[in-house]
Amino acid sequence: MAGSLLWGVVVDGFRPDRWDVAGALVCLAGVLLIMYAPRG
Repeated sequence: MAGSLLWGVVVDGFRPDRWDVAGALVCLAGVLLIMYAPRG
């Protein structure tokens, strides 16, 4: 998700708004939660 936003900014000249950035941060937080959650 964050990579897609970065690609849009660099290649397409897309200007993300605050909701685009917030959504990317939520997705990254979810990935971190899945990757680093304690396993039993």
